[in-house]
Amino acid sequence: MQRARCYLSGETAVVLELEPPVTLASQKRIWRLTQRVAEMPNVVEAIPGMNNITVVLRDPQSLALDALERLQRWWEESEALEPDSRAIEIPVVYGGAQGPDLEEVARHSGLTPRQVVELHASVDYVVWFLGFQPGFPYLGGLPEQLITPRRAEPRLLVPAGSVGIGGAQTGIYPLPTPGGWQLIGTTPLALFDPAKSEPVLLRPGDSVRFIPQTEGVC
Repeated sequence: MQRARCYLSGETAVVLELEPPVTLASQKRIWRLTQRVAEMPNVVEAIPGMNNITVVLRDPQSLALDALERLQRWWEESEALEPDSRAIEIPVVYGGAQGPDLEEVARHSGLTPRQVVELHASVDYVVWFLGFQPGFPYLGGLPEQLITPRRAEPRLLVPAGSVGIGGAQTGIYPLPTPGGWQLIGTTPLALFDPAKSEPVLLRPGDSVRFIPQTEGVC
């Protein structure tokens, strides 16, 4: 079992953080712990992250120490949560203006741009957690050869729908925002639509497959 440490975060939250590595097995246990903690009456919100969970409390001054003890104990007792995983296909136009960093990822990986696309689209990814923006999926399962450092200078504006690689992960920007991931393509799908009854397209545990489209360099 991975060791965990608990600590206070700001004035209202406590955090449980696991030691590396990040694995799907540990994320499943994080999901289950999040579900259990969120049911507590004195919890405002339980937020799963990568190898961590942040718990916002209603009365942190009186509850923080108890929450730290419970988180540590519950982590040691926790089991994996096997969510109702959905298989989601994400159409992507790779390269060109839709994926301006595809060439850089190809150079870094020693592949051609077409090989990068084929490899990136050959994997069933798992949504490990949502963060950074509403509906931004951090996807586990990126092939090791495609691991690419973030840009040295982040862009001031990344368009919504941009598919990028940041280190050992791939993800999709739901909204226009500054960002430093290597952009390799764009999807027309809306990952976040506040007008819908279920505004976020993806959920933790979903399986994601990228489907190359005919436009772009590939």
